[in-house]
Amino acid sequence: MNLRGVDLNLLVVLDALLREKSVSRAGEMVGLSQSATSAALSRLRDMFHDPLLVRVGRQLALTQNAENLIEPLKDALSKVQQTLMQQGGFDPRHDARTFTISASDYAVLVLLGPLVKRLETEAPHITLHLVPRSHDTERMLHEDLVDVVIEPHELLPDSGFPSEPLLSDRWLCAADSQNIVSGKVSLEAFQNAPHLAYGIGPDRQFNLADQHLAREGINRRIAVTVESFVLVPFLLRQSNLISLVLERAISELGVPGVVGVEPPVELPDIHERMFWHPRHTSNLAHRWLRDCLRETARRIQAGTLRVVEGSQP
Repeated sequence: MNLRGVDLNLLVVLDALLREKSVSRAGEMVGLSQSATSAALSRLRDMFHDPLLVRVGRQLALTQNAENLIEPLKDALSKVQQTLMQQGGFDPRHDARTFTISASDYAVLVLLGPLVKRLETEAPHITLHLVPRSHDTERMLHEDLVDVVIEPHELLPDSGFPSEPLLSDRWLCAADSQNIVSGKVSLEAFQNAPHLAYGIGPDRQFNLADQHLAREGINRRIAVTVESFVLVPFLLRQSNLISLVLERAISELGVPGVVGVEPPVELPDIHERMFWHPRHTSNLAHRWLRDCLRETARRIQAGTLRVVEGSQP
C-alpha cells in the first residue's frame, strides 16, 4: 500500500469504527453523517481488501484483520495527536487538558485529594476524571480509557507497562476504642471478633491484607464486606466489628472513637505505583501530570503534606 494514495482522514474514521462497532455511533464520534461514514467504510474495505466489519445477527463484529489493526492504529493516531499538541509546548497555567486516573478510594483520599488542591492554583484549566479501580487494568490502558492507573505493585507484579513508585503504607487493626484493651488486640480476640472486610467487584476480591491472612491459614468470621475503604471506619464506630485498614486512611478520616493498633500477625506493607501506557511516556502534558503525582506522593511520604488540616496521626 502506497501511503501517498491513502486518505489519512479515513484512519480517524476507522479508529471510531473499531471502537464503536457501529456506523452511526462512529459517525457521531467523528462528526460525519451515517451515509458519509458508510461511504468511508466502503473505501476502507477497498483499501484493506477486507470487510473489516461483518454483520452477526443484529450486531456488527470485527474481522480478525480489523482486530489486529486496533492497537497499531491507536498508537499511530496517538503519536500524531501528541506531535500536533506539542508544537507550542505545554503550559499547565494556561492550557486546558483532561486526564483520567483510575484509583481506589484510598488513593483518592490520601494522594489525589492533595493533588486536586494543588491543581486548583497551579493548573486551573485542567480537568481530572477520577474513576474506580478495574479488574482489567491492561485493557483500560491499552484502549486509552484512562491515562494513569494507581495500584499496589503487589497486584500488578508482572505488568509490562512503565511505572513508578508513589507511596507505601502499613496495615493496622482498626476497631471502636471500646473493643481495644490495653492498646492491643490478641490473636484470639482477632480471630473471634466479627470482621468487616474490604472487597471489590461482584467476586468480592479481598484486599492484600485479607488475602495474606487467607494464605497463612488464619481463619476469621467475615460478618460484613464493603467496596469502600473510606466507609470502613464509619461502620466500625460503636460496633463490635474489627477490620484491617491502612494507616493513612484511619489518620485522614479521623473518625471519633475508632482507633488503629498493631495487628496480632505480621502483614506486608502495600506499595502504590502509577502505571501508564508507553505511548504517553514522552508526552509533555502526561509527563507533567506524572511529575505532579510523584511530587505530591513524595511530600506525603515525607510527612509534610496532609489532606485534612489538623487531623491527628
